[in-house]
This record gives sequence, C-alpha cells and structure tokens, in this order.
Amino acid sequence: MLLSAELPAINQARELLAEHGMAVLGSWALLNLVVSGYYVARTDARTEAHHFHLLNVGWNVVNTLVAVWGILRAHPQQVAGLTLPESLSAQTSFEHILLLNAGLDVGYLLLGTWLRRRAATANQPERLLGYGKSIWLQGGFLLLFDLSFYFTYHQFAGRLLAL
Repeated sequence: MLLSAELPAINQARELLAEHGMAVLGSWALLNLVVSGYYVARTDARTEAHHFHLLNVGWNVVNTLVAVWGILRAHPQQVAGLTLPESLSAQTSFEHILLLNAGLDVGYLLLGTWLRRRAATANQPERLLGYGKSIWLQGGFLLLFDLSFYFTYHQFAGRLLAL
C-alpha cells in the first residue's frame, strides 16, 4: 500500500524538479541574451568583447529553445500513473542525459582552451579569443548546472529503489 501512495508523489516531484531545472536554464539564457545582446550592438566588431558577446547570443538562443522544449515536455500532473519499472526507466534515462551533457560540457571547456591557444597564430585573434572566452563561460555554467542537476535528481533514484 505504501508503494501506491509514495510512487506518484516521487514521480511528480521528479517532474517538478525537471521543470524547475529548465526554468533555471531558461533564466540563464535570457539573462545572457539581454546582457550580450546589449553589448554586441555596442562593441567594435574587431574586438574580443564583440565576439564574446556575439557567441553568447548565439549559444543562448539554443539554450532558450532547449529550456522551452524541456518545460513543455514536463508534465508533473501526468506521471502519477507510471509503474515502478517505468519510473526507474525514466529516472535512468534522464540521469544518462545529464551525464552525457556533463561530458559534452567538459569538451566545451577544452574547445574554449584550444581556441584561445590557437589565437596566438591566427589572422584574427580577437575572434578566437572572444569565442574561446564565451565557450568557457557557457561550458562552465552548463557543467555546474548539469552536475548539480544530476546530483539533485539522483536522490530520487534511492527513493525509487527503496520501493
């Protein structure tokens, strides 16, 4: 009887967390769009700062789309009927996505480092320097976001396995 009462509550809490996580990502994206959108229009196109803000705008258009998609896909009120095996499968799938994303984030940080080093021999070093710095900022945020999200979300795995 405990299983029937606790499982829907766990599933709803997991979906609410996913929805809130996408709201955090969307807030980060909108903040970046406003700030970098403002500065990209006010910096000289030949400067590192311009390229930094330009890539921030592009990157956060994508983050905004991901956040909106995630919010639209979250259905906290519609997961109550999931069985325990379905719940465990959904838990595992989402955790794998978060860990894959964290791996990609590490790749972004390495790419940013490579671009900044490559700038020393480039014809337009300001572009690579700005892009590299933007990728560091965005990749660093996403790494913290994905790992924090994973460890917070993973707490539900223990609760599901205890059922």
